[in-house]
Amino acid sequence: MNQNETEAVFSTLEDGLLEAGCIKFGEFILKSGLKSPIYIDLRQIISSPKLLEQVGAAYLPILQKLDFQRIAGLPYAAIPIATAVSLQGGYPMIYPRKEVKEYGTKAEIEGDYHAGETVVVIDDLATTGGSKFEAIEKLTGAGLVVKDVVVLVDRQSGAKESLAQAGYSLHAVLTITQMLDYWEETGKVEKGKIAQTRKFLKGE
Repeated sequence: MNQNETEAVFSTLEDGLLEAGCIKFGEFILKSGLKSPIYIDLRQIISSPKLLEQVGAAYLPILQKLDFQRIAGLPYAAIPIATAVSLQGGYPMIYPRKEVKEYGTKAEIEGDYHAGETVVVIDDLATTGGSKFEAIEKLTGAGLVVKDVVVLVDRQSGAKESLAQAGYSLHAVLTITQMLDYWEETGKVEKGKIAQTRKFLKGE
Protein backbone atom coordinates (compact mmCIF):
# COMPACT_ATOMS: atom_id res chain seq x y z
CA MET A 1 0.00 0.00 0.00
CA ASN A 2 1.63 3.30 -1.04
CA GLN A 3 1.41 6.58 0.91
CA ASN A 4 -1.54 7.94 -1.11
CA GLU A 5 -3.54 4.73 -0.71
CA THR A 6 -2.78 4.72 3.02
CA GLU A 7 -3.99 8.31 3.37
CA ALA A 8 -7.13 7.52 1.36
CA VAL A 9 -7.97 4.64 3.73
CA PHE A 10 -7.30 6.84 6.76
CA SER A 11 -9.46 9.71 5.54
CA THR A 12 -12.48 7.50 4.84
CA LEU A 13 -11.91 5.70 8.14
CA GLU A 14 -11.89 9.00 10.04
CA ASP A 15 -15.09 10.05 8.23
CA GLY A 16 -16.65 6.66 8.98
CA LEU A 17 -15.85 6.84 12.70
CA LEU A 18 -17.37 10.32 12.91
CA GLU A 19 -20.50 9.38 10.92
CA ALA A 20 -21.07 6.19 12.96
CA GLY A 21 -21.06 8.19 16.20
CA CYS A 22 -17.83 6.58 17.43
CA ILE A 23 -16.39 10.04 18.09
CA LYS A 24 -18.63 12.61 19.77
CA PHE A 25 -17.94 16.23 20.64
CA GLY A 26 -19.73 17.96 23.53
CA GLU A 27 -19.40 17.65 27.29
CA PHE A 28 -18.79 14.21 28.79
CA ILE A 29 -17.76 12.93 32.21
CA LEU A 30 -15.00 10.35 31.85
CA LYS A 31 -14.42 7.32 34.10
CA SER A 32 -11.67 9.34 35.82
CA GLY A 33 -14.25 12.03 36.72
CA LEU A 34 -12.70 14.54 34.31
CA LYS A 35 -14.97 16.62 32.08
CA SER A 36 -14.01 16.00 28.44
CA PRO A 37 -15.00 17.82 25.20
CA ILE A 38 -14.56 14.55 23.24
CA TYR A 39 -15.86 11.02 23.78
CA ILE A 40 -14.59 7.98 21.90
CA ASP A 41 -16.91 4.95 21.82
CA LEU A 42 -15.57 2.43 19.32
CA ARG A 43 -18.20 -0.17 20.31
CA GLN A 44 -20.49 1.56 17.80
CA ILE A 45 -18.40 0.12 14.95
CA ILE A 46 -20.25 -3.23 15.15
CA SER A 47 -23.47 -1.64 13.88
CA SER A 48 -21.81 -0.55 10.62
CA PRO A 49 -20.62 -3.66 8.70
CA LYS A 50 -18.78 -1.65 6.01
CA LEU A 51 -16.95 0.38 8.65
CA LEU A 52 -16.07 -2.79 10.61
CA GLU A 53 -14.65 -4.29 7.41
CA GLN A 54 -12.64 -1.12 6.77
CA VAL A 55 -11.37 -1.05 10.36
CA GLY A 56 -10.23 -4.69 10.06
CA ALA A 57 -8.32 -3.89 6.86
CA ALA A 58 -6.67 -0.84 8.44
CA TYR A 59 -4.79 -3.03 10.96
CA LEU A 60 -3.21 -5.18 8.23
CA PRO A 61 -0.34 -2.85 7.10
CA ILE A 62 0.88 -2.74 10.72
CA LEU A 63 0.47 -6.49 11.35
CA GLN A 64 2.28 -7.41 8.12
CA LYS A 65 5.47 -5.89 9.59
CA LEU A 66 5.28 -7.89 12.84
CA ASP A 67 6.36 -11.45 13.64
CA PHE A 68 3.67 -13.56 15.37
CA GLN A 69 1.53 -16.70 15.14
CA ARG A 70 -1.85 -15.50 16.45
CA ILE A 71 -3.80 -12.37 17.33
CA ALA A 72 -5.49 -11.92 20.70
CA GLY A 73 -8.59 -9.69 20.79
CA LEU A 74 -9.35 -8.03 24.12
CA PRO A 75 -12.89 -8.28 25.49
CA TYR A 76 -15.28 -6.83 24.86
CA ALA A 77 -14.96 -3.94 22.41
CA ALA A 78 -12.03 -5.38 20.45
CA ILE A 79 -13.39 -8.89 19.85
CA PRO A 80 -15.48 -7.91 16.78
CA ILE A 81 -12.54 -5.85 15.50
CA ALA A 82 -10.08 -8.73 16.00
CA THR A 83 -12.56 -11.04 14.21
CA ALA A 84 -12.62 -8.65 11.23
CA VAL A 85 -8.80 -8.55 11.26
CA SER A 86 -8.65 -12.36 11.48
CA LEU A 87 -11.00 -12.79 8.50
CA GLN A 88 -9.17 -10.29 6.31
CA GLY A 89 -5.62 -11.23 7.25
CA GLY A 90 -6.13 -14.97 7.73
CA TYR A 91 -4.70 -14.77 11.26
CA PRO A 92 -5.79 -17.37 13.86
CA MET A 93 -7.47 -15.60 16.80
CA ILE A 94 -7.77 -16.19 20.53
CA TYR A 95 -9.04 -14.03 23.37
CA PRO A 96 -8.45 -13.86 27.12
CA ARG A 97 -11.70 -14.03 29.09
CA LYS A 98 -12.61 -11.24 31.51
CA GLU A 99 -14.13 -13.81 33.86
CA VAL A 100 -12.84 -17.38 34.08
CA LYS A 101 -15.52 -19.99 33.26
CA GLU A 102 -16.76 -21.76 36.39
CA TYR A 103 -17.84 -24.82 34.39
CA GLY A 104 -16.78 -26.98 31.44
CA THR A 105 -13.16 -26.30 30.47
CA LYS A 106 -12.84 -23.40 32.97
CA ALA A 107 -10.78 -21.68 30.26
CA GLU A 108 -9.03 -18.36 30.86
CA ILE A 109 -8.25 -18.07 27.15
CA GLU A 110 -10.65 -19.06 24.36
CA GLY A 111 -9.36 -20.51 21.09
CA ASP A 112 -6.56 -22.85 20.11
CA TYR A 113 -2.98 -21.92 21.00
CA HIS A 114 0.34 -23.47 22.06
CA ALA A 115 2.71 -22.27 24.77
CA GLY A 116 5.72 -20.50 23.27
CA GLU A 117 3.75 -18.89 20.42
CA THR A 118 3.94 -15.14 19.92
CA VAL A 119 0.62 -13.29 19.91
CA VAL A 120 -0.18 -9.70 18.97
CA VAL A 121 -2.73 -8.03 21.24
CA ILE A 122 -5.54 -6.29 19.33
CA ASP A 123 -7.54 -3.58 21.10
CA ASP A 124 -9.76 -0.69 20.06
CA LEU A 125 -8.39 2.22 22.06
CA ALA A 126 -5.26 3.08 24.07
CA THR A 127 -5.54 5.63 26.87
CA THR A 128 -3.18 4.95 29.80
CA GLY A 129 -2.44 1.30 28.97
CA GLY A 130 -3.73 -0.06 32.28
CA SER A 131 -6.32 -2.49 30.91
CA LYS A 132 -3.76 -3.96 28.50
CA PHE A 133 -1.48 -5.20 31.30
CA GLU A 134 -4.20 -7.35 32.87
CA ALA A 135 -4.86 -9.11 29.54
CA ILE A 136 -1.15 -9.47 28.75
CA GLU A 137 -0.67 -11.12 32.16
CA LYS A 138 -3.31 -13.76 31.32
CA LEU A 139 -1.69 -14.46 27.96
CA THR A 140 1.88 -14.67 29.29
CA GLY A 141 0.60 -16.74 32.24
CA ALA A 142 -0.52 -19.35 29.67
CA GLY A 143 2.99 -19.46 28.20
CA LEU A 144 2.37 -17.11 25.28
CA VAL A 145 4.83 -14.39 24.23
CA VAL A 146 3.59 -10.80 23.81
CA LYS A 147 5.74 -8.10 22.23
CA ASP A 148 3.25 -5.87 20.39
CA VAL A 149 -0.13 -4.24 21.01
CA VAL A 150 -2.05 -2.79 18.04
CA VAL A 151 -4.98 -0.40 18.54
CA LEU A 152 -7.29 1.53 16.23
CA VAL A 153 -6.97 4.83 18.11
CA ASP A 154 -4.22 6.06 20.43
CA ARG A 155 -5.60 8.82 22.67
CA GLN A 156 -1.98 9.81 23.36
CA SER A 157 -2.55 9.81 27.11
CA GLY A 158 0.49 7.80 28.19
CA ALA A 159 -0.26 4.24 27.00
CA LYS A 160 2.65 4.12 24.54
CA GLU A 161 5.11 5.18 27.24
CA SER A 162 3.80 2.89 30.01
CA LEU A 163 3.75 -0.13 27.67
CA ALA A 164 7.27 0.69 26.42
CA GLN A 165 8.56 0.79 30.01
CA ALA A 166 7.27 -2.76 30.43
CA GLY A 167 8.93 -3.87 27.17
CA TYR A 168 5.91 -3.79 24.83
CA SER A 169 5.50 -1.78 21.62
CA LEU A 170 2.24 0.07 20.97
CA HIS A 171 1.20 0.57 17.33
CA ALA A 172 -1.83 2.66 16.37
CA VAL A 173 -3.78 2.87 13.11
CA LEU A 174 -4.74 6.44 14.05
CA THR A 175 -3.81 8.93 16.76
CA ILE A 176 -6.18 11.51 18.19
CA THR A 177 -3.87 14.24 16.76
CA GLN A 178 -4.11 12.81 13.22
CA MET A 179 -7.90 12.67 13.44
CA LEU A 180 -8.26 16.22 14.77
CA ASP A 181 -5.90 17.54 12.06
CA TYR A 182 -7.91 15.74 9.37
CA TRP A 183 -11.31 16.98 10.62
CA GLU A 184 -9.97 20.52 10.89
CA GLU A 185 -8.54 20.45 7.34
CA THR A 186 -11.75 19.04 5.86
CA GLY A 187 -14.08 21.20 7.97
CA LYS A 188 -15.93 18.12 9.24
CA VAL A 189 -15.78 19.40 12.85
CA GLU A 190 -16.10 23.02 14.00
CA LYS A 191 -12.72 24.69 14.63
CA GLY A 192 -13.83 25.72 18.14
CA LYS A 193 -14.49 22.10 19.13
CA ILE A 194 -11.12 21.03 17.69
CA ALA A 195 -9.31 23.78 19.64
CA GLN A 196 -11.17 22.89 22.85
CA THR A 197 -10.24 19.21 22.45
CA ARG A 198 -6.57 20.00 21.76
CA LYS A 199 -6.49 22.14 24.90
CA PHE A 200 -8.05 19.35 26.95
CA LEU A 201 -5.57 16.76 25.63
CA LYS A 202 -2.66 19.02 26.61
CA GLY A 203 -4.12 19.17 30.12
CA GLU A 204 -4.80 22.92 29.95
